[in-house]
Amino acid sequence: MALCELCPRRCHADREDGGLGFCRAGSLPRLFRWGPHFGEEPPLVGPNGSGCVFFSRCTMKCLYCQNSPWSWKGEGEDVSVPRLTEILRELAVKDKCSNWNLVSPTPYLPVIRAAAAPLFAEGIKIPFVWNSSGYETVDTLREYRDLCDIALIDMRYADDATALAASAAPKYVEANRDAIRFLHETLGPLDSDEPGKATRGVIVRILVLPGHADEAAENLAWLASEGFTDLHVSVMSQYTPVYKALETPPFDRPVTAEEYDLVAEAASDFGFERGWVQGFEASGVSNLLGETMPPGHGSVG
Repeated sequence: MALCELCPRRCHADREDGGLGFCRAGSLPRLFRWGPHFGEEPPLVGPNGSGCVFFSRCTMKCLYCQNSPWSWKGEGEDVSVPRLTEILRELAVKDKCSNWNLVSPTPYLPVIRAAAAPLFAEGIKIPFVWNSSGYETVDTLREYRDLCDIALIDMRYADDATALAASAAPKYVEANRDAIRFLHETLGPLDSDEPGKATRGVIVRILVLPGHADEAAENLAWLASEGFTDLHVSVMSQYTPVYKALETPPFDRPVTAEEYDLVAEAASDFGFERGWVQGFEASGVSNLLGETMPPGHGSVG
């Protein structure tokens, strides 16, 4: 972390000496909540849930972020590497989760690796889920491949202007597509679509955004053009306007049925046969909002 290049910004913040880059993450991992999550895609959940660790701070600043208390505002608890080891142990051994689900882990990858090492030495190992906004570099994905058995990766935008305006993420499209190419090559499709049994592979999440359904459809078209229809895609209608989106059109409104139908039909038209398309009734759900989630250990969803 001396000259941080973990995300596409490559801001070179000296985090080991107290420097803070765009994400404002320090040298210790800051956690907001951890515990079994029952609201993820079925192959990740199993009977005991996906073992989520919600890391504070983020490499993007989404106007509509439902996790703004910790992603934007940095709420949470700084923990030592040994403490993170014990949290991972608890999720695997006590909670018996199907996997370690690292939510926005990129700023903390070196310390996550250090925390996992003692568990590996003891023979404790469950799959890692790299749960990401999709704003990643191939260099980082390659370097920390040992922390990525399953990629749960977003495709948010097909237009860099939208990515910059809505998430302050320059050159998102190139970074995102390069990352997905790399993940498809190295991980491929899910090894199994049996609920709770996924051990390796890629799930691409397509969150439909108000006023930008055409970009979601364009991303599906791109995946198909690359020959990636073997991947599981998760088309999501659950967008809810919160935080800064409430004052920023068109993000200040829910997705319409017409917008959602456009994307759902595109998934079918482009030949995606694996994955999930949420019912439109999921639009506007509030039980998944991080803004109402308490900190600390506990189940989610």
